[in-house]
Amino acid sequence: MDIIVDDDVKELIMSEGRDYRISTSCTGPALVPTTVKRPKESDIKIPVGNNTLFISIVQARYVRRITKDMLYNREDFDSCFAFY
Repeated sequence: MDIIVDDDVKELIMSEGRDYRISTSCTGPALVPTTVKRPKESDIKIPVGNNTLFISIVQARYVRRITKDMLYNREDFDSCFAFY
């Protein structure tokens, strides 16, 4: 499975120094810290520096490229049941 991770997403993950996950949200695939949506055993794992980008197996079927516009805004968390 070839999923491309844009350089600006890699830079974000490395500068934050924490793991991220591509998860399902109310508006489609969302890039969120794992403190918001924990990884699952079934996730695909992509190393990014000293961190990991986890990709939901559900989203991995459809996503071919991880872009920074997938970054979910903090204010959107309250409006989506997927993050409760």
